[in-house]
Amino acid sequence: MIVGIDLGTTNSAVGVWREGEAQLIPNALGDILTPSAVHVGTDGTVSVGKAALERMALPGTATATSFKRYMGTDRRIRLGKRDYDAEDLSALVLRALCDDVRAATGETPTEAVITVPAYFNDRQRRATRHAGELAGLTVRRLVNEPTAAAIAFGLMDRQEREPFLVFDLGGGTFDVSIVEMFSGIIEVRATAGDNRLGGDDFNHALAAAIRPRLDPEGKLERLTPDRAEALLFQAAERARRTLSESGTADFALTVGDERLSASVSTEEFEEAVAPLLRPLRDPLARALRDSAMPVQELSDIVLVGGATRMPVVRKAITRLFGRFPNSSINPDQAVALGAAMQAGLIARSGELEEIRITDVCPYTLGVDHIARDSNGGMQAGLFSPIIERNTPVPVSRVHTYQTVADNQRKLSFGIYQGEAREVSGNVRLGELSVDIPARPAGEVTCDVRFSYDSSGLLEVDVSVPISGTKANLVIIDEEDRPAAGDLAARRAALAALKVHPREDAANQALLARAERAYEDHLGAWRDMVGKWILGFTGALDSQDPRSIADAALLLAANLDRLDNEAPL
Repeated sequence: MIVGIDLGTTNSAVGVWREGEAQLIPNALGDILTPSAVHVGTDGTVSVGKAALERMALPGTATATSFKRYMGTDRRIRLGKRDYDAEDLSALVLRALCDDVRAATGETPTEAVITVPAYFNDRQRRATRHAGELAGLTVRRLVNEPTAAAIAFGLMDRQEREPFLVFDLGGGTFDVSIVEMFSGIIEVRATAGDNRLGGDDFNHALAAAIRPRLDPEGKLERLTPDRAEALLFQAAERARRTLSESGTADFALTVGDERLSASVSTEEFEEAVAPLLRPLRDPLARALRDSAMPVQELSDIVLVGGATRMPVVRKAITRLFGRFPNSSINPDQAVALGAAMQAGLIARSGELEEIRITDVCPYTLGVDHIARDSNGGMQAGLFSPIIERNTPVPVSRVHTYQTVADNQRKLSFGIYQGEAREVSGNVRLGELSVDIPARPAGEVTCDVRFSYDSSGLLEVDVSVPISGTKANLVIIDEEDRPAAGDLAARRAALAALKVHPREDAANQALLARAERAYEDHLGAWRDMVGKWILGFTGALDSQDPRSIADAALLLAANLDRLDNEAPL
């Protein structure tokens, strides 16, 4: 049985595809959302969900929340007598969700689609897969959260939709994606995000603003810092939810037998969280810029994630876009519904056979290289992008490098993921070296090709034209290494992409037609054709399918016009 799981920072949910629709499975308490919280009692008993959350502020207890933020790191959390990492704790949440499915359906989940923030890097995605395996699941696919939400929104009525923006502000992360639906295809045009911004940050900001007025005598200082923070966080969460429906809320908690309380208004809350609204702009601007999508062309702004229920967030979105956002889909459930639909697609459900989803590479992939500075010196450790972020996948790109020193005998390429100019700021994925003949600097060139698919498989091919030497490296999650046959099929699919656009038959035919036109004309006509050819070859060199397609249409139209207008 395959399930779709929204593994959230604050809450998680699980769904299945049954009877032609996505169905979310309630937990033992009848709730669709299960808090992503784990408690370990003094006797070693583990509880997950609401029971763990309610024990969070009790003295002498150990409860972990928001651990999703530590996925892919070495951060350890002490609960009871042992340390847990984020993968361990996430696995406990996943196992609890699977137990709920088993209780509701009588079937045991064995496979899963799990959602992740769009801006999770390779380490964080590997950690999520590992958590699924620890929970006894085969993780069939990781789906970006805004992509899952877009699937749920797009498949509500199966209508074609102009490009729309998914604004996903959850408990611990913020993602934005620009998506388009046409002819049964859900195409992600661009994605961006912030893995350190979410509803939890709004709770902490409110607690920090109210604490001096709530506790002028410092009674909370009698408690351990962890317990005081837990009490404040819970009170802030309750007050924030109330402020989503009312103009004032009671910020209250109990210390011993004494109740501390302060009234908080919407205006005070907005002032406290104002610094958190400004960072929302950068990912929005980056996604729009990467997709080359003018904001006026967006058909909808779709809200996803529980934190988008806050009026302050909705007002900020309305100001940013000059229109009201779309809240037609349940923001708490959209991602889980999309994950369940994706599970149905993988299971090849008949109702979803005509749906196809295309995604993008969330981070730039490239190699380290050495560049010469303005004084003639050499600067090492610089990042050379090969596949830019938000490139549609599957994709294959090639860049050419050359030697920088006389008589080099080897070229080594560190493989990185990230956006920083220096590779030290990016995530290292591996390394590949190739032997080269000794020649003067710059005389030996090397082609480095990256091929990447939606499952996260990255294949690196290095070839030295002068000697014919080649090397190959496949980078894939060791925890999720597929069977040999499946891996071969995926590599074969990527191999079909390993053709430079200049070598494509259709592009070669169009370029040949343009070259003949250049030969056939003189003067101003010839100059004009030469400029058209430069524009088309520039697009080919970019290796961007969308740019190439647009440039090909333009060149063909210009050549048609030339045939009609030029003198015989």
